Amino acid sequence: MPVQLLNIGKGEYETLLPRHLQKEDLKHLREGFDHTNKYFQGIVALSYPLTKLGDGTDFFKVVLQGLDNLCSQTNSINILIHGKMAEDCAKIIHHGDTFIVAGYKLAKSPTAGLDGRHGCHLELSEEAGSAIYIYAKPRTTAAPETASLSVAPKYVYTPLNHLKDGTVVNLYGVVKFFKPPYVSKGTDYCSVVTLVDPSNVKLTCTLFNGNLDSLPKIYKVGDIVRFHRIKIREYNGQMQGITGVGFASLTFDGTVGAPVVPRSSSKVYTFMDEEQKTIEELRVWAASNLSISGPVAKLSGVRPMLYFDLTCQLVGKAKVDGSSFLLKVWDGTKCPYPTWKVPVEARDLEGEKVVLHQLRNLTVDVLVYDNHVQLAKSLKIGSFLRIYSIHTKQASAVDEDVSHIEFHLHGGTCYGRGIGVLPESNLDVKELKAFLESVDLADSQSMESMSSVELDSTFNNVTDLESYLQRCQQLPVTVLTDHQDLNNTELKTILNSTAPQQYRIRAKLRTYKPQKLYQSIKLHCSKCNSLQEVPDGDDFDFILQGSAVTAPNPELHNTSWYDSVMWTTQDQKQRKIVIHFVKHDEMLQQPEDTLLMIEGGTLKEVWKLTKRFKCVIPVRSTEDDLELLDPSAPFLLQGNIKYYGCKQCSSPKPIKSLSSIAAEQQPSWEPTEIAQVLGIVPLQYVFIMKFTLVDATGALNVYLFDYENFFQIPASEILTNNSLQQKMQMTMNTLCPPGRKLDDLPWLECFIKSYNVRDTMTHQVYYQIFDTTVAEGVV
Repeated sequence: MPVQLLNIGKGEYETLLPRHLQKEDLKHLREGFDHTNKYFQGIVALSYPLTKLGDGTDFFKVVLQGLDNLCSQTNSINILIHGKMAEDCAKIIHHGDTFIVAGYKLAKSPTAGLDGRHGCHLELSEEAGSAIYIYAKPRTTAAPETASLSVAPKYVYTPLNHLKDGTVVNLYGVVKFFKPPYVSKGTDYCSVVTLVDPSNVKLTCTLFNGNLDSLPKIYKVGDIVRFHRIKIREYNGQMQGITGVGFASLTFDGTVGAPVVPRSSSKVYTFMDEEQKTIEELRVWAASNLSISGPVAKLSGVRPMLYFDLTCQLVGKAKVDGSSFLLKVWDGTKCPYPTWKVPVEARDLEGEKVVLHQLRNLTVDVLVYDNHVQLAKSLKIGSFLRIYSIHTKQASAVDEDVSHIEFHLHGGTCYGRGIGVLPESNLDVKELKAFLESVDLADSQSMESMSSVELDSTFNNVTDLESYLQRCQQLPVTVLTDHQDLNNTELKTILNSTAPQQYRIRAKLRTYKPQKLYQSIKLHCSKCNSLQEVPDGDDFDFILQGSAVTAPNPELHNTSWYDSVMWTTQDQKQRKIVIHFVKHDEMLQQPEDTLLMIEGGTLKEVWKLTKRFKCVIPVRSTEDDLELLDPSAPFLLQGNIKYYGCKQCSSPKPIKSLSSIAAEQQPSWEPTEIAQVLGIVPLQYVFIMKFTLVDATGALNVYLFDYENFFQIPASEILTNNSLQQKMQMTMNTLCPPGRKLDDLPWLECFIKSYNVRDTMTHQVYYQIFDTTVAEGVV
């Protein structure tokens, strides 16, 4: 049989393997080696649901942990199983089983850079002659409903102040902060939880799992969790928890007097009678020592510029565009302010039309963005939600004197932003259901019609929407900033003309790329004309950690043009941090006018300094002078913007070159001037987009290469400013309304220029927009 379950004593299964097979270590699994008569053995750390590929073949993915280091992420490898073997394995495999594979094909793993596992993966199938041997870890059968075991092992729980680096422990804690599960950069879900206990020590845990249901079911601050087999590691002097082999969790409501009902991340678990006492003691402690009320609010209690958590029921949903999604929710109370109704087509809105009409004065529209969209799409109408960190924003509609409130769930996971689905057994849901059933809908339907700002109501203002679109068809939504003497040229004529030339066109925007607008931001070098992606923030953090290893050189402190302050952190690593404050006329300046340089700082510390001081430059010590960090790191931070230099064109100079700017009568500390004296050729943030424009004669692909003129938004600020991201998305929705027919699209007036691109083999003509900007009032 290709898949065999070995029901024998541990350590004896080697005797059943074919004699010609020899054991292969994980470190020897490399391309170019002969693995014909080899087998690999590991522990099942993770398994994904059985799925089908596009051709209908069953597919099953398993992650095996190597036996020599069970606590290392890089000591694990992906196993990809195809066909009937996949189906057979999925039926019998369990977490912690010993898994042996032979007759495998070794190939390069395309996800190694994302999941941190081995650079190769193993592929198995019955057709390839593969074999799998599984030794099942002894396990106890759970009771049908409660999954509580009458006979269970005795677990030891470690207080948070006794945690040590490199250990695997069991622990209890009270949730002080958490991020609801979200999709990580790989295929796993991730959740972040900060715990406290009576020892007054804090532990932040980062939890990964390919199965959403295997992560802790945390609903609010104050919940109590029990973690089994969580790995502890030290980072920047702080203990952190991460998931490892065998990780499991239970979650309990932290309310004093609430029933002690565990929410389990696994089907089989133990919970002893004495542990109920632990839960009760933690509840009492948390009630006296921890602020667990949180920013919870009813719709009747909201106000502008508020961030709050909302427990509600979903009654409608609709796709708005590629990066935002609409959720229509209610909690039985009425918002005291007029509310924004997001414009969507009636055919696009999911939900019972009768219910939506009945609740039209009690529902609010919550617009969710970016990483929250995938979960929002999967939500079922009628489900109960807790939406964390909703932002209420006051705004005014076009041609409206009365302002209204908008509800936004911004992208990212900062401040615990996210969406949680609550089970109907949840106490808060039971209370909400009882309240919703008591609401008199007849009263709500007789409310004043002006209770909401019907900007574009799905039911009442379709005529207004159509007239608005008709007006859009007549007026161009872009403005020409020069060359007004040029006449319009048809696209067909342009396609049949030689380059280079300049044209004025009138066309419609049929499609654009990228759809995820943040992906349009690139870094451009004006000297070598190269483009590169904006580095990830994690890369900068890694560089800062590496530079902190270099000890500061005291001989470089307190020079004629800067004063230095050094201190040692109080953690176990005793990291040394130095800040050099640049002087002017031998005097320190006000923070808003000061440039400073930092050695040994963390990413968090650097960002704190940018909020108070004009400019921050990360540096490190050499024997003779301070110098910039790795060329991949920003050479300057100002506000929320990181400034990078071109690696190919830059010739970095010593930091003391900055003294020439400090000696000026009024130092401006502008990024371009700083880059020049430091020998840096700065990279500029730029929008790079591809537009497909059409008119009655043809279609033309043109490129937008713009720093800030077209959108009237600086490309350098877009990645760190949510409101600018929303403005850009709304602009693109106006230029190219999603779901509209070609006839309904607005006109764009643009200048484009053609140019030749030649190499030894090919010659192509490209087109680029220039001297064109989005008209005022479009957004």
